[in-house]
Amino acid sequence: MSQSPLEVLLAQEQQLQLPCFNPELAWQLGCRLRELARSQGAAVAMEVYGFGQVLFANAMAGTAPANQDWVRRKRNGVLLHGHSSQYLALYYRNKGKVYESQPHVDASQYCAAGGSFPLIIRGSGLVGAVTVSGLTDEGDHQLVTQALAQLLGQLAGA
Repeated sequence: MSQSPLEVLLAQEQQLQLPCFNPELAWQLGCRLRELARSQGAAVAMEVYGFGQVLFANAMAGTAPANQDWVRRKRNGVLLHGHSSQYLALYYRNKGKVYESQPHVDASQYCAAGGSFPLIIRGSGLVGAVTVSGLTDEGDHQLVTQALAQLLGQLAGA
């Protein structure tokens, strides 16, 4: 029996948990994200946020200040709910609702659009988010999860 798209996203959140996290790993993740974007010819703004602060940020040529705002709003949604911004968007879409239209959501501070993913230390919990803006929702989400999977592969091989 195949999984629903929401179940796939939840499984990703379980699979892409980190054994540890610190500013050095944030830098490595950010650099990996930038190289992946560059290799794909993508122009994105990106951020690795952890422990209440921005640990890595980059805006590639071809991005605009609006991309930074999208990054901030996506990240805020992930930190509030503990799920990827792609999951939030799909969850509300499946209910026939728009996340940003909910009475408890300030759309100037939060949004549900693919591209932000929770940074979870396995066995400990949510410590931050890695976020991209500049592609489609799916493209942003895929870029982030690909970079995170590569970092986990590197950590497993170390």
